[in-house]
Amino acid sequence: MASHTISQLNQFPCKTLFRAPSKSHTSSFLPPRLSDSSPLSLCPIKARPFFVIRAVDGYSEQPETSSTVAVVEEDKPEPEPKPKELTEVDRLKQQLVDSFYGTDRGLRASSDTRAEVVELITQLEAKNPTAAPTAALTLLNGKWILAYTSFSALFPLLSRGTFPLVKVEEISQTIDSENFTVQNSVQFSGPLATTSFSTNAKFEVRSPKRVQIKFQEGIIGTPQLTDSIVVPENVEFFGQNVDLTPFKGIITSVQDTASSVAKTISSQPPLKFSISNTNAESWLLTTYLDEDVRISRGDGGSVFVLIKEGSPLLTPP
Repeated sequence: MASHTISQLNQFPCKTLFRAPSKSHTSSFLPPRLSDSSPLSLCPIKARPFFVIRAVDGYSEQPETSSTVAVVEEDKPEPEPKPKELTEVDRLKQQLVDSFYGTDRGLRASSDTRAEVVELITQLEAKNPTAAPTAALTLLNGKWILAYTSFSALFPLLSRGTFPLVKVEEISQTIDSENFTVQNSVQFSGPLATTSFSTNAKFEVRSPKRVQIKFQEGIIGTPQLTDSIVVPENVEFFGQNVDLTPFKGIITSVQDTASSVAKTISSQPPLKFSISNTNAESWLLTTYLDEDVRISRGDGGSVFVLIKEGSPLLTPP
C-alpha cells in the first residue's frame, strides 16, 4: 500500500519555469545565490489525508453523531462591592472626630488635644468645598449635632456640678433655610425625668459665609417623667442584705402614683417665653461645610464643630 501511495504522489504534474532576467542584479525578496536564469520547479502540493484511529467496543455502521452536553455552572456569589476609597478630606474629618473622644464636647479636652483639634480644623478649612456656605442653603438645612466647641460659656452647662444628677444628652442646632430660622436645643436627662431647653431665632445673610442671628423666644420642654420605678428584690446596706419583698405593696403604690403624675405633666404644653432683649443677637461665620461636617466660628473666636444628623461620623467605630 505504501508503494502504491508513493507512486500516486509521483504522478502529480510539475512544471519547470524559467525566471526572466531582471534589470537589477540583486533583489530584496530573493536569496543572493539564486540567479536570474535558475529554473524554479513549482509543484502543486496537495494536502495529505488525515486519519483518526479510534478504539471501539463494537462495530456499528451508524455514523457517529455529535451531541451537545449542557454544562450547568454553579451560581457564583456576586463580588462584594469595593469599599469607597477615602480621600484626604475624609481622613481629616475622621481624625477630627476621633480627637473628640473623651473630651465631652470639648469640656475635658487637654491642651494637647485642643492644639490637635485646631490643627485639623485649619487643614479642613483650607480644603473647604463650599466657598459660599450661605448660598448653599440645601447643605445648611437640617439638624446639626454639636460634637466639639471651645465656647467657654457652654462649659458650666456641660458640667454636672452645675446641675447635680442631670446629664446633657445632646446639643443641636436645627436650620430651616426656607423660613430663615434657627433653633438651638439642649436635651437633659435626670434620674426621674427628661426635658429640653431651646431658643428660636431668625437669621439674615450678611456675607457668603456670615449670618446674623436674632433670638426671639425660649422654650422649656415638658418634662417626660419615668412612669415606672425598677426596684430590686434586695439591696446591700452597710454590709447587710436587706430583703425588699415586704415593701412590694408600697412600691406598687408609688409606681401607680408616678405613672399618674407622669401622664398629667406630659400632657401639658411646653413653656414659652419671649426674648425682648435688644442685645440678644449674635453672628456666625461658617468656615467649612459639606454634607457631613460644619465648622463655624462665633463671637470671641470660639469654634463649633457640628455633624449632620444621620451622618456615619456620629456612629462610633
